Amino acid sequence: MGTPKLAAYILEGLINANYNIVAAVSQPDKEVGRKKVLTPSEVKTVALKYNIPVFTPNKIRNEYEDILAYEPDLIITSAYGQIIPKAILDYPKYHCVNTHGSLLPLHRGGAPIQRAIINGDKVTGMTLMYMNELMDDGDILYQRQIDIDIHDTNSSLFDKLAVLGLDMLLEYLPKLFKGDVHPIKQDASLATFSYNLTKEEEHIDFDDNVLNVYNHIRGMLDNPGCYGLLDNKKYKLMKVFYEESDNTTPNKFYGLVDDYIRIDCIDGFIKVYEIKPEGKNTMKAKDFYNGAGRNLVGKYFG
Repeated sequence: MGTPKLAAYILEGLINANYNIVAAVSQPDKEVGRKKVLTPSEVKTVALKYNIPVFTPNKIRNEYEDILAYEPDLIITSAYGQIIPKAILDYPKYHCVNTHGSLLPLHRGGAPIQRAIINGDKVTGMTLMYMNELMDDGDILYQRQIDIDIHDTNSSLFDKLAVLGLDMLLEYLPKLFKGDVHPIKQDASLATFSYNLTKEEEHIDFDDNVLNVYNHIRGMLDNPGCYGLLDNKKYKLMKVFYEESDNTTPNKFYGLVDDYIRIDCIDGFIKVYEIKPEGKNTMKAKDFYNGAGRNLVGKYFG
């Protein structure tokens, strides 16, 4: 049971390891792009590739009988995106096991990977856990930690955790089937929460410490993305880094420096190497500057 690329990687890895995946459950197809093309999730795409039945209920709490008809011995979830009802949680012989992209009880919730970057965390990891009716509250089965690189975006960290999650499952599942498990209850007093990203958070305010701004940007890349406003137009930031400096004017569009566009923060500036003006394709900083960007120097990102 899962939806995005991370979950699809894990699904395909389990298939290739010869586990008998009797069915997959994912979120319903979504409209994508300007033409609103109805598109299946990455998990559904992988499942269909291997001729595995796929269920995409709008509300799984009301639509689960067909899933249980497959009599699953184990259900693995990975970034599925809906609250799973007790009728499903209680069914499998080997329980429901969730792969969660944090070191629980830290970062419970729907955006643990993104929030770890936005918060400036230096490490994160993956947790295998039994599921219960509360959000990411179940007993911990296995955890492994990885470093967060200063260049990581949420997309690159998702990829790293997908590899880690699959490795952990392939290592742990034989123990689970043998009954060699030693669940550890979470300390709820240590829990932190990482709720889903909001539309408002896609807008970047440069009137902050430069590292905070950089972490915010890379925590949003490459999905859902983020933007600044200049002359009431959206400019999506596609590839960035940062530099600390004492001589800055927050939110100011400084212009082109070498091969990047400089946007000032409180104690440094963001280096924008690639940018996407509203309604146009992504372009290199120099190409943007030599076009419309030259006339925007000195203006402020709002």
